[in-house]
Amino acid sequence: MLSFWEKNTLTTYDYIIVGAGIVGLSTAASIKEQDNNATILVVERSLFPTGASTKNAGFACFGSVSELLDDLTKMPENAVQDLVKERWTGLQLLRKRLGDQDIGYLNHGGYELIFSKEVEYISHIDKINELLQPIFQKQVFEQKDALIDSFQFNKEKVKHLIYNKFEAQIDTGAMMDSLLTYVQKKGVRVLTGCEVTQFEDSNNGVQITIKRPFFQQEMVDFKAKKLLICTNAFTENLLPNIDLKPGRGQVIVTKPIENLPFKGVFHYDEGYFYFRNYGNRIIFGGGRNIDFEGEQTTEFNNTPIIMKALKTHLSTIISPHQKFEIDHQWAGIMAFGNTKQPIYKEVSPNIVLGVRLGGMGIAIGSKLGEKLALWALN
Repeated sequence: MLSFWEKNTLTTYDYIIVGAGIVGLSTAASIKEQDNNATILVVERSLFPTGASTKNAGFACFGSVSELLDDLTKMPENAVQDLVKERWTGLQLLRKRLGDQDIGYLNHGGYELIFSKEVEYISHIDKINELLQPIFQKQVFEQKDALIDSFQFNKEKVKHLIYNKFEAQIDTGAMMDSLLTYVQKKGVRVLTGCEVTQFEDSNNGVQITIKRPFFQQEMVDFKAKKLLICTNAFTENLLPNIDLKPGRGQVIVTKPIENLPFKGVFHYDEGYFYFRNYGNRIIFGGGRNIDFEGEQTTEFNNTPIIMKALKTHLSTIISPHQKFEIDHQWAGIMAFGNTKQPIYKEVSPNIVLGVRLGGMGIAIGSKLGEKLALWALN
């Protein structure tokens, strides 16, 4: 049972945000930047953000040539262009807010590995560059096949490399730690271990009910003027009819490799596989397209089929001439839909939803948070 003091002081706010991932914390940051007097509560059901914010591979990217070509089959050109712009401006907002050093931002560039069956992608580079010209004012993609040898990839499999000078990598842990510190310094209260069981919009604002940690069966009600839901892949727990499907991303990281020959972020197979250096380690993830049905889950375990594929690709494509050992493995949960456009939707007059980031949370999360904040402040 709550004390008089707890009920009087700790349960009422201007804004409540559900989800302490990059979107939730970015929303809190944007609100505070506009209204420093606003009282904000962010609730998170896990010890750390449960999903992808602390479990991704640390890519500051906005779409490879093959990914953007695939997007163009599902969305009109202007929608794809707008989506890339949102991702790019989101990355710049993240960098400006926290600083490159505090998020481990390193601009080593990005590369897409092209195999024999995908050679046609090379002929579309100019088309994609033209599409992105209004955003970057420069050529984004160019062919750099000469680097295949110096990166020591398997030349029998990797036929071309497409280079993107704008892509970079970040330290995911440092980013989220910096973002959490940023909002807490501004007076945002963040509570973890808090599972929201229900919520309600009334004429006087909103009320959410949270299962109280360590107190069996006890529920606590919190009140606010407005509620912002930023739960990404786990949104169906609160809104079961939302157009969203989870997608697990499994990741491995090697022990340090002596004289690792490449730096940067790398993609192939329409972005379903991705790897990067972390110092002289390789972080490698993906393979969701091997088992779409099995990977459409919110379970965080690694599976033999994906782990085997990652290790095989690592030894036969990425690092065929070097020995490596796997040091750690994990999984994160992303959210997808029929297109890669996020869901930004008013659920009721005092409740808004910002979810389904399509595996691009680092890029677009800050911008989506800014949109949610503007809604809250109006």
